[in-house]
Formats: sequence, structure tokens, C-alpha cells
Amino acid sequence: MDLNEIIHQPVRLRIMSALCILAEGERVDFSTLRNHLGVTDGNLGAHLRRLATARYVEITKSFVDQKPRTRIQATVSGRLAFLEHVRALEEIVRGPAALSRPPS
Repeated sequence: MDLNEIIHQPVRLRIMSALCILAEGERVDFSTLRNHLGVTDGNLGAHLRRLATARYVEITKSFVDQKPRTRIQATVSGRLAFLEHVRALEEIVRGPAALSRPPS
């Protein structure tokens, strides 16, 4: 299994991890995600655009009390890609010996 080059970048990996622990369909506010990750608006925005281009996240923009509100959620394909990436990382961590043993 190969690593997913889109998700593998450290900030995008942290974004997907944060989004995938939410219930399917649950969204998080941009500012909440930014604060959780400790990144700048521009940095988070650039990584979210890359994930959105890959259709791993869905970004919804609206206005609440005349203030912009951006909410993000992982898509089904994004969740699957993240799980596959985590499995590939687990294979690396277990090493070649683990590959020869039958799964428990």
C-alpha cells in the first residue's frame, strides 16, 4: 500500500485527522480548526484548497449576522483516503516482519 502524497504533508495529515474524528457529515468552523492546528489563516486556506481540489474535504461558506462563516467537513472519499493512508503508515511502522505474519 502506498502513502497518499496529498494527505502525507504534515499540516494536511493533521487536518484530515481532525476532520475524520468527527461524525460523518459533521462540520468544523475554519477558526476552530485553525486554532486547533496552530496555523495561520493563509496556511490553513492553502492546504484546504489542495484537499478540496482532491475532493477530500467540502468547504461551505455562509453568512451569520453579516459575518462570513466557513465550515469544513471530510468527504466520504476523503475519509477513505485517510484510512488507507493510515494503514500504509501502520505497515511501515510494523516493518517487513509483520507482513509475513498472518493478521490476528
